[in-house]
Amino acid sequence: MMQMYNPPHPGEILKELCLEPLELTVTRAAEALGVSRKTLSAILNGRAGISPEMAIRLSLAFDTSAESWLNQQTQYDLWLARQNQQTIKVERLFAS
Repeated sequence: MMQMYNPPHPGEILKELCLEPLELTVTRAAEALGVSRKTLSAILNGRAGISPEMAIRLSLAFDTSAESWLNQQTQYDLWLARQNQQTIKVERLFAS
């Protein structure tokens, strides 16, 4: 899989591709997803990630795949971790 450069947080994608086109408020979308407004708001603002359960909720509500939501979250998390890669202290255990 190709590594994305600075991928958007999945909450941004959720806002732009799902909520905005349907003119959904955070309150209405949270209601439909069966989660609190606070939970959804944290995802939309990039303060929380998409869990496997949330990925399933999104897939059912918006006719998308749970895998696509989790893949987006993984790409974002990996990109974030790579920003600090030089600070990670690891002993190499293979012959080069």
